[in-house]
Amino acid sequence: MDLFEKCSKYSTAREAQKIGLYPYFIPLAESEGPVAEYRGNNLIMCGSNNYLGLTTHPEVQEAARQAITRYGSSCTGSRFLNGTLELHEKLEAELADWVQKDCALVFSTGMQVNLGTISALVGRKEYIILDREDHASIVDGARLSYGDMIRYRHNDVADLEGKLSRLPADAGKLLVVDGLYSMEGDIAPLPEIVPVCNKYGVRIMIDDAHAVGVLGGGRGTAAHFGLADEIDLIMGTFSKSFASIGGYLAGDEDIIHYVKHHARSLIFSASIPAPNAAAALAAINIMRQEPERIERVNQIGQTMRREYKKLGFDIGNSESPIIPIIIGDYWLTLKTWRMLFDNGLFVNAIVVPATPPGRQLLRTSYMATHTDEQLDQVLTIFEKVGKKLGLI
Repeated sequence: MDLFEKCSKYSTAREAQKIGLYPYFIPLAESEGPVAEYRGNNLIMCGSNNYLGLTTHPEVQEAARQAITRYGSSCTGSRFLNGTLELHEKLEAELADWVQKDCALVFSTGMQVNLGTISALVGRKEYIILDREDHASIVDGARLSYGDMIRYRHNDVADLEGKLSRLPADAGKLLVVDGLYSMEGDIAPLPEIVPVCNKYGVRIMIDDAHAVGVLGGGRGTAAHFGLADEIDLIMGTFSKSFASIGGYLAGDEDIIHYVKHHARSLIFSASIPAPNAAAALAAINIMRQEPERIERVNQIGQTMRREYKKLGFDIGNSESPIIPIIIGDYWLTLKTWRMLFDNGLFVNAIVVPATPPGRQLLRTSYMATHTDEQLDQVLTIFEKVGKKLGLI
């Protein structure tokens, strides 16, 4: 068979495009946070990870402007060689302090943090343990490692312990879980996971991409549960609450030093440009100075969860400003997305393989800068579409 034959046979996305139900790669003309523009029409944005609404904050924008004036548009090299700026090291110090760890290391993307860290740390005859709903970057990092990958049922600590009990006691083991799960908005049960991992000698890494800025007063899942000292490594991204692009790993200095010299995704990638580093640094300062943003986004999440339940929608086990509307059928999910879109609402259609079969859903997410009037409008649109399609 020709290598490219699979490409010509792939038809799923084209079928959705042909009938007007394709929900991806939507080219937005403008976005000021809670409102985006598409072909001259305004959409209430409920499909973004801009949880604190900082992408348009004047201090973030000004920090990026000043950085590009001083440093230029790119570092044109990896952190390992010529691509480290004083600004990167300042950002690392602030990140480590924010998530309550000794040291931090900035990567070019969050994806690269997981790819580089996991593959660097987990070697032959060692084990990488994952929740079945871990982010794709965690799974890919495990695949790149030379270790054996073990997966347990989502948030099922009994199943986790069963898996760990069968592993060699003297083997190195790393458990990596999302702190706040990006599709269904539920939280990893760290108070139950930590003692089980301690019992079996398992190190713990938390992917806090969606949790930092939202949970634990903005400091993440470990802080949310008061377990920062019990978690070995915390990773996060700048593309959510930090209103930028990039990623970081935080932990003990000797671990960070090792990853710095072994993570291929760090060593062989250009560093994030100064404007992105400066924007992320400004975002941390705003989290410190404006904690009301963190309180606001969580209050919105609580309100919207309550209102969706009252309308009769299935929102799963969401505990956060990420709220799924679970539909469970591929084409019905796309049809619902299209009707919401045509009524002025932008949400994300999530289907297999991003979610298990039977759990196809619309992912909604909220920002601290959404107004009460906008949220009322969102609920009105959902009620109208939900009734029309028999979802409620």
